[in-house]
Amino acid sequence: MLDASEVAQHSTKRSCWVIISNHVYDLTDFLENHPGGPNVILRYAGKDATNEYEPVHPAGTLQRHLPANKHLGPVDQSTLTRVDDTPPTLGKSESSIVPHILVCQSLDDIESAARQKLSRKAWVYYDSAADGLHSFRTNRLDWAKISFRPRVLRNVARVNMQRRILGHVANLPFFIAPAAMAKLGHQDGELCLAKGAAEKNIVYCSSTYSSISHEELAPCFDRQEGRGALSFQLYVPKNKGDSRALIERAKALGCKSLVITVDTPVVGKREEDDRYKAELEIEEGREVPRTTSAANNEEAPILRGYHSSTVDWDDILWMRNAWGSNQGPVVLKGIQTAEDAYLASLTGVDGIYLSNHGGRQLDFAPSAIRTLLEIHKFYPQVLDDVEVYLDGGVRRGSDIVKALCLGARGVGLGRPFLYGLSAYGTEGVVKAIEILSDEIETAMRLLGVTNLDQLNPHYVNCSLLAKELPENVTPTNPMRQHKL
Repeated sequence: MLDASEVAQHSTKRSCWVIISNHVYDLTDFLENHPGGPNVILRYAGKDATNEYEPVHPAGTLQRHLPANKHLGPVDQSTLTRVDDTPPTLGKSESSIVPHILVCQSLDDIESAARQKLSRKAWVYYDSAADGLHSFRTNRLDWAKISFRPRVLRNVARVNMQRRILGHVANLPFFIAPAAMAKLGHQDGELCLAKGAAEKNIVYCSSTYSSISHEELAPCFDRQEGRGALSFQLYVPKNKGDSRALIERAKALGCKSLVITVDTPVVGKREEDDRYKAELEIEEGREVPRTTSAANNEEAPILRGYHSSTVDWDDILWMRNAWGSNQGPVVLKGIQTAEDAYLASLTGVDGIYLSNHGGRQLDFAPSAIRTLLEIHKFYPQVLDDVEVYLDGGVRRGSDIVKALCLGARGVGLGRPFLYGLSAYGTEGVVKAIEILSDEIETAMRLLGVTNLDQLNPHYVNCSLLAKELPENVTPTNPMRQHKL
């Protein structure tokens, strides 16, 4: 049994021990591989990190990812000083009054309720975006640049909103997009998302970094028709073997589709995140280096390079093969240009997912709806060759209908469902789904359509947004780009 004073001596990058749930772990060799970067671990080097660790990691994470020889054993609890590691100025909002869920009539209402309840840490993580927040704001503003062209005097008594989404016949044409660390908002975390999706028969695309294990999420769907479906989003690790292991795990759990994120060779600069972490360090009187440096004769680590920075088109081929042809659709998430949409359509994947990562990666990247219009203009055949999904700034059912008019098969939403579970748990997720369902059904009837397949570009006016598209794109020769 280890003494806490001995653990405290290992508080540097050269030797980093931490205490989690009364056990000591040597994380020295794991620092540079941590998806959130080394600094968050170094802040707890030599100390108890339980309160920081447990809300954002599923059970069994250390057992799966840390070699047995790095599990150093239990700590003598009599030598452990219990402290509240949340600085008093950085905790929950002072307002504790959350409106009754029946008062929430829009996704904006749910977000407002969540903001009153979330801790500063959780709000910063959920709400933060890259650099000056231009892409984050444009994601929402671009939807307003598309107007409807409704038709009248049509029988719209019966409306059907069913659609096959990510390999599953869903009741509605949208899905819960991958978003990590739901336990920051509610103790049940991603279980709220899974239960809500199952109840309403929609797809939940779970993040690689789910704070609830996928083994706990899968039973929520019990593999029965009409009970939703679980999809798996893959952040491609640096090690190819780790990617294969994650894919095999998703297959074993019965995930209906594989969504491969391709827009994270590095993680974007999210200033609000970094500012919050700096405030924590100042509160604690501890300074942690912002960047890591290489030792002599070593290559410098890639700044914010927590995932593979070398993944290319050829890697998509082996990942597609590892998933298998009978397992369900393979979709590439993070497509942001018409050229890459075309290249993706040639790789044999089943779908592409237009996204700028909620504005969290490259600032001034285009909104997904803008990229969809770009595909219409330069590579319209892509819409026939692969299924097209998108996310970003969606806050109304009418936004979803606009995307479907322009050829999208389905639309993802991430933050709104995190806000729903944060304010009201599973009930909040269900409420968000019901609000969107109501808005889609109403928009369809007022447009004069009764089935999603009737939606087409004639029902929207995109002239304002079309004026902002590029005049031309780079000619694409796929044989020069990658091997097919």
